[in-house]
Amino acid sequence: MDIRIRAYRVTDRDSVREIAWATAFLGEPGDAFFTDKELLCDFLTGYFTDYEPQSCFVAEAQGRVVGYIIGALDAGRVDSVSMRAILPRLVARLLWRGVFCRRRNRKLLFHLLKSFLKGEFFLPAFNREYPATLHINIARGFRGQGTGGRLLSVFCDYLKSRRSPGVRLATMSETAREFFSHAGFVLLATRPRSYFRYLGRDLRVYILGKTLV
Repeated sequence: MDIRIRAYRVTDRDSVREIAWATAFLGEPGDAFFTDKELLCDFLTGYFTDYEPQSCFVAEAQGRVVGYIIGALDAGRVDSVSMRAILPRLVARLLWRGVFCRRRNRKLLFHLLKSFLKGEFFLPAFNREYPATLHINIARGFRGQGTGGRLLSVFCDYLKSRRSPGVRLATMSETAREFFSHAGFVLLATRPRSYFRYLGRDLRVYILGKTLV
């Protein structure tokens, strides 16, 4: 099947969110750990599609979006906008919608708090050497066809055209770690992510970076 890579359009927003939900847990649907699809998609994709859509690209097959790479030139701005504008709105909606009345969501919150108190979320800052960031996902049935590599190549060319010195990302997937390693990314840091142990998964987060100059 012919798959083309193109710039993200506003009309792609729902498709990107569908793929984000369908791949949220190590390539599997997000309902493994959270029940509210809309809120999880806001958390995963909201900044990129709503605040920096010019740094996003999609893979399209026969008029259907089957993958995406959503990114930002400045990860520090992502954090700032998220803390100031996105997260407060998400927390308000979590409370308003009664999301934590559901047992699955309460378990996630409990284990997230435990991980936070253990210091698992504290990571070194790499904003100077690797200011850009990205997230990439491919729909099931379209993986293993080189689409991810093509998306990554287009995104890195975009970053170079903006004179970005480097890009970094975080992943808990061993498959993704191997993919990015083959693409020239190096391991910058790693930390345990014990909050998924209640699902029978003992995971780590890997921070990977690539120099572009």
